[in-house]
Amino acid sequence: MLSKKMEEAINAQINAEFWSAYLYLSMSCDFARKGLKGMANWFSIQFREEQDHARMLMDHVLARGGKVALAPIAEVPSAWDSPLAAFEDTLKHEKSVTARINALCELAAAEKDFASANRLVWFIDEQIEEEENVQGIIDALKLVGDDKVGTFMLDKELAGRVYASPVAG
Repeated sequence: MLSKKMEEAINAQINAEFWSAYLYLSMSCDFARKGLKGMANWFSIQFREEQDHARMLMDHVLARGGKVALAPIAEVPSAWDSPLAAFEDTLKHEKSVTARINALCELAAAEKDFASANRLVWFIDEQIEEEENVQGIIDALKLVGDDKVGTFMLDKELAGRVYASPVAG
């Protein structure tokens, strides 16, 4: 069984994951509108991944006899000045998600909830990967600068990203 504190904290994270999904869907739409279909694709896949993360947490709560309490999703921005600005916002956001997951791990340890602590290890590994991937795109965007051909090439590269449903070990 989940403690009440753990259940509430995981439910808050479920809401945060859905907010992340909504943010990335908004970014995808902004890039599609601007003709950057590869970046739109990249964020569309992020959207799907965040939904999967929420679902994985929901499944954990339910498997532990808890109640999933879905909350309203707060409004997200709808436009970014540049690809670099969007990806910098993404990195900042992913770092905040990492902090939230770390706080969940601390709570799981304090509650002696080893099942939740074990489940959260997957999310920690995922966050390391998320931050690394976004930082790589930021680095590429900084190298490209205002070069439209470079932006075009990076956009083509990001168009090749394919969705892969996450597998939690």
